[in-house]
Amino acid sequence: MTSPLITVDELRTLEPVLLDVTWNLAGPPGRAAYDAGHLPGAYFVDLDTELAGPPGPGRHPLPDATTVTALVRRTGVSAETPVVVYDAANSLAAARAWWILRYFGVSDVRVLDGGLAAWRAAGGQLSTDVPADGDSDFTATLGHLPLVDAEGAAKVAESGVLLDARAPERFAGEVEPMDKVAGHIPGAVNTPMAALLTPDGHFKPTEDLATYFADHGVTPTTDLATYCGSGVTATHTALALEAVGIQTPVYIGSWSDWITDPTRPIATGSD
Repeated sequence: MTSPLITVDELRTLEPVLLDVTWNLAGPPGRAAYDAGHLPGAYFVDLDTELAGPPGPGRHPLPDATTVTALVRRTGVSAETPVVVYDAANSLAAARAWWILRYFGVSDVRVLDGGLAAWRAAGGQLSTDVPADGDSDFTATLGHLPLVDAEGAAKVAESGVLLDARAPERFAGEVEPMDKVAGHIPGAVNTPMAALLTPDGHFKPTEDLATYFADHGVTPTTDLATYCGSGVTATHTALALEAVGIQTPVYIGSWSDWITDPTRPIATGSD
C-alpha cells in the first residue's frame, strides 16, 4: 500500500499537482499566507468554501459535488492525477483536503508530511506566483471513502471503537471554545490529534502510530470510526490510521452535528 504521506525528498522526484490548504480555524484567512509565499506551482484551496458546505447542521459539512468538481477542474486534476496537499501548520487542513478529494473520486492524493515548514527546512524555495487555472473533465462523485452519520457513530461507540480526535479538555467537557454544548459521544475514546505528531509537526513513525492506536483498542478488524468538533481533525486521524494500513469511516458532522439533536446523549469526564 502506498503511504498517504510523502516526504520532501519524495516530492522532489515527482511532478504532482500541488494544493496549498493553509487555514486557521479562528483566522486570519489562509489566502494571505499563501500570497506571501507557497510551494512553486501550488494552487490555493479554501477549506471553508471549497472543502466544506455552508454550516448547518455541523460547522463543516460535506461540500456538494458541484463545488468539488469546480475545485478539481480549476487545478487541472483528473481522477488519477497525482496530487500532493500541504498546509502551513500541522497537516490538519491538508488532511481534510486529502479526505474530501479521495471521497469525491480523486484516487492519488498524498499529504506532504511536515507541510510548508518541512519544505523550508529542507531548503525549498517559495514563490508568490499564482498558477493559471487548469482544465479537466473530472466530475466529482460521492462515496469513494466510508463515512458514518450520527446514528452510525453511536453504533460504533457501542460495538466498536469511536475515536474522538479533540483535545482532552474538550473531550472531557471542561472547556468548549467552538460549540454550544460541551462533552463527547458516550462510549467514545479520546485520541487527541497532538498525540499523533512530533514536536516539529511531522506524523510520528508508523510503528509508533500503530502502537498508539493498538493501545486504544484499534485493530485492522475493529468496527471503527473517528470524529472531532466539526469533521476536520477527524480526517487527520483517518490519515494517520491509513498510514498504518487501517481505513476508517469519518463522522463528518462530528460533535457540532451531534449536539443539534437534544435527544442525543452527552457524556463528560475523561472516560
